[in-house]
Amino acid sequence: MKKILSIFQILLILLLAFSCRNAGKKGTEFAFPESDSIPFKESEKLSQEAIEDIVQNIGSPVEMAALLLDLEVPFIAEHMASIEEAENLSTNHQKALRLGIYGADLGYLNIYEKTSTAVETLSTINKLADGLRVGQFFDFETLKNLALNRNSIDSLLFISVHSYNEIDQYLRENDRGYLSALMITGVWLEAQYLACQVVNEYPHIDLKNRIGEQKIIINDLLLLLRPYNESNDEYRELYNDLEHLKREYSDVNISFTPGEPETIEKDGRLVVVQNEESNVSYSDEVLEEIISKTEQIRNKIVSL
Repeated sequence: MKKILSIFQILLILLLAFSCRNAGKKGTEFAFPESDSIPFKESEKLSQEAIEDIVQNIGSPVEMAALLLDLEVPFIAEHMASIEEAENLSTNHQKALRLGIYGADLGYLNIYEKTSTAVETLSTINKLADGLRVGQFFDFETLKNLALNRNSIDSLLFISVHSYNEIDQYLRENDRGYLSALMITGVWLEAQYLACQVVNEYPHIDLKNRIGEQKIIINDLLLLLRPYNESNDEYRELYNDLEHLKREYSDVNISFTPGEPETIEKDGRLVVVQNEESNVSYSDEVLEEIISKTEQIRNKIVSL
C-alpha cells in the first residue's frame, strides 16, 4: 500500500478528475451565501497538516478499478450511479457527495476506456461543479477532448491534480472545507460499492483483501467528517451511517509487513514512498455484512 502525499491528488487520481483552470475567471470573484458557509473557528477543527495526514492514507479508487481490470473482471455499467438524477439535487451536501461518486465512476470508465460514456459523466460533473460554484476550475471542452483522446490521459491527470489542489484550497479559504470532505467521502464510497458488487460475482482473495483494508480508511473518513458532524441533519445522518459501517469492520484483522522504500519523482523532485504489504483476515460472513451496509449507504445517497 503506497501513501499518497498531497491532499487533493487523492481526489483527482480517484476522479481521473477532468479539471482545468479557466483563465478568464478567478476564484476571488465568487462570493458564497452566508447560509452556505461554516465559520472556520467553529468547524475547521483539524489543521491542514492533520487533514493531509488523513488523506495520505486514503487509497485511490482508480487503484480499485485497476485491480478489477487486472483480475480480468468485465466492465459492468449497471454498477455505476445514474447521472439522470443529478439535476434534481437540491442541496450542496447532495451535490458534493454526488460529485465524488461520479468522479469514482469516471475513473472506472476511463480505466476500461469507455470514452463515450465518460464524456456524458464529465458533462454531469461539470454541471455539479457549477452548482457548487467551483465551475471556474473546469474547462469542459478541453477536458472532453482529452477524455476522448486515449493518448492524452497523462495530460488529463496532470491538469486534474493541479486544478483540484486549487479547488481544495479555494473551498477551505472560503469556509467550505466541509464540501471537500464530502467529495472525498463520495469518491471512496462509490469505489467501495463497486468492489462490493463485483466480489459477489467474481470472488477473488485480492478483492476481498482490498475491501478489508478499507477498515483503516473508514476511520480516516470519520476523522475528516467529524468537525462538521453537527452542521446539519444531512451531515449527521451520513456520519452515523459510516459509524455503522465501521462497526461491521470490527472483526476484520489487519497487520502490515514493511516493504522496501521506493523513490519516485513528484512535482519535479524525488520523494521516498514507504511501501507496505497488508495481511488481512476476516470471515465471509463479515464480508456479507460489509457488502450489505455499503449498499444501503450508497443507495440511500444516489436515491436522493
